[in-house]
Amino acid sequence: MKAKLVSDKAGERIYVVVLDSGEEAFATLTEVAKSLNVAAASLTAIGAFEQAMVGWFDLERRTYKKIEVREQCEVLSAVGDVAVADDGQPSLHVHVVLGLADGTTRGGHLVAATVRPTLEVVMTETPARLRRTKRPELGIALIDLEESG
Repeated sequence: MKAKLVSDKAGERIYVVVLDSGEEAFATLTEVAKSLNVAAASLTAIGAFEQAMVGWFDLERRTYKKIEVREQCEVLSAVGDVAVADDGQPSLHVHVVLGLADGTTRGGHLVAATVRPTLEVVMTETPARLRRTKRPELGIALIDLEESG
């Protein structure tokens, strides 16, 4: 993985992060956010995975239904955000649309994925602080604007 600051204007910093084959995408991006001490950011990405797991949130069961993609796939779109979690660490929330060889797609919440050959990410950090708070009635953590600054 390589990361480079490409813009730093008016408190907004833009990083380009390039992941290499074999890296676990979600874990690596979480580590990047931690190492840069990111408290609020948006991100977009394109690239490809050799395999992935996405999730579809089942509101009734308060858990994610896991959907495995066990083949090479293109990351057609990845969008997400970074906020500070209950433990004080950066927390990612990323959704992806993955293109398969036959032209079909799979999509959902990014749970895990192995990069192959690359994942190119643009992370735009804002000077604000976003707080993600666990919502017991839903079973997930969501951005809480009342707690954000």
